[in-house]
Amino acid sequence: MQKTFTYPKFTYERPPEIAEGRPGHYPVIVIGAGPVGLTTAIDLAQQGQDVLLLDDDDTVSIGSRGVCYAKRTLEVLDRIGCDNRFVDKGVSWDVGRTFFGEGEVFNFNLRPQDRHLRPGMINLQQYYLEEFLVQRSDELPQLHKRFKSKVTAVAPGAERVTLQVETPDGPYTLTTDWLVVADGARSPVRTMLGLDIDGKVFMDRFLIADVVMKADFPAERWFWFDPPFHPNQSVLLHKQADNVWRIDFQLGWQADPVEEKKPENVIPRIKAMLAAQGGSEREFELEWVSVYTFQCRRMNRFTHGRVLFVGDAAHQVSPFGARGANSGIQDADNLSWKLKLVMAGQAPATLLDSYHEERSYAADENLLNSTRSTDFITPKSATSKTFRNAVLSLAGKYPFARALVNSGRLSVPSWLADSRLNTPDSDGFAGDMIPGAPLLDAPVQVAGQPTWLLHQLGNRFQLLYYTDDASQIDAATLDGLAALNRLPIGIEAVVVAPRGQAGAGLKTLTDAEGCVRERYDLAPGSTYLLRPDQHVAARWRGFDAARAQAALARATCNA
Repeated sequence: MQKTFTYPKFTYERPPEIAEGRPGHYPVIVIGAGPVGLTTAIDLAQQGQDVLLLDDDDTVSIGSRGVCYAKRTLEVLDRIGCDNRFVDKGVSWDVGRTFFGEGEVFNFNLRPQDRHLRPGMINLQQYYLEEFLVQRSDELPQLHKRFKSKVTAVAPGAERVTLQVETPDGPYTLTTDWLVVADGARSPVRTMLGLDIDGKVFMDRFLIADVVMKADFPAERWFWFDPPFHPNQSVLLHKQADNVWRIDFQLGWQADPVEEKKPENVIPRIKAMLAAQGGSEREFELEWVSVYTFQCRRMNRFTHGRVLFVGDAAHQVSPFGARGANSGIQDADNLSWKLKLVMAGQAPATLLDSYHEERSYAADENLLNSTRSTDFITPKSATSKTFRNAVLSLAGKYPFARALVNSGRLSVPSWLADSRLNTPDSDGFAGDMIPGAPLLDAPVQVAGQPTWLLHQLGNRFQLLYYTDDASQIDAATLDGLAALNRLPIGIEAVVVAPRGQAGAGLKTLTDAEGCVRERYDLAPGSTYLLRPDQHVAARWRGFDAARAQAALARATCNA
């Protein structure tokens, strides 16, 4: 049925363990070459770590599946070296509209603040996301991939994890110091280990139809409650790459999934929707059709000794809000730098406990928002539906009602304000960049060339130091900033100033527009310690090397 995409066939090669008749060993093995597994493996490999990635298939995911990728996810992909290929191919959008019946009752803008590089969201079929990530992985010699390699047994140990792998050439054995599990919502590894996953399955079904058509609808998210073309149910419309449109139709729990997927049942629904938008004669072709139920649940712990769970293997949410893949990629972003430090002997294994703490907090936040969205979209009682419809009726006129409309609170990065890795503020600051906050982007210049703040940050600990003139920093401060890079876990000092260049070989970012100063509430001497995953670890109104080292120790569990 595919009209617009040719599925790649990744090469299978006979594993050397079979030829040599002995087990192989890798420091890190990642299971699952979906978006989260690929991101994790790429992140580790670009930091210099040898990684083996295993997947039981030899192509990308079938059908568009995940569609919406949030600004924070795009910034993570930038950080792991994926350049512009996602945004160039995807459909960028910021505006979402919600309709009740025939009228619009609510709209929102995901990017109310200007001067950011990335849009609030892009829509891109998951097969493209995976293909582009595989292309990036091919650029990293320390990342080794094996397709058609199905993990059939996992045996955790105190020092190593042993895996049995089945291939077209037969089985073989691998061992690893650390196993990252990214094998999806049904997670065979989770089942092999008998680990729990608790939550709620929602008693409703939705039809996904990917439709190829040329339409003049704007690149916005449209969500209908009880439209005339699909009464008493909801419909969602998104534009994707290649003139592919994603349409979700609520079906109800009693719907027969097999019957609903048949073209003779799908096509009339689409024609009715197009007719309501004035396009009854518009031609279209079906590309991919699926029926899904959804659930909100997570594991009690994401870390089990040397076995670490990420993405859907650890937590699942309903699709409303685009919190699945976005949250999983942020799992990878959180885990990789911590695992690298532990493997290098620069941080204790307890640092990995903070991965569970921070990302289970994020998962709970996603589960709460996703459950609330699902309850609003699919009310399970007459009273709930009456309340929902009353809110929608009032939302067109009254701001208080608009705040109650919930057609899917869209993915946002987690603010890790309560993380034990943060150093609490001892000085007064205004604005949002508190310890635990994800960094805001801003335009800057390097050696007179325009660039972006987040393109200059990440992948290591850094100290952001602000002054009015970088060329006037006194020698003692320059020496203190430069010395931070000679610590066992080096901190790169980055000077931000509206003018001048710092000495001592320090990187200087020119804040010609004052955007960094405003967003980070900077004054001369203001200093931020930044984590490798572009979160704030600590901040002060003056530079003090001892305080920076203490905050680094806290952020790496070395305190």
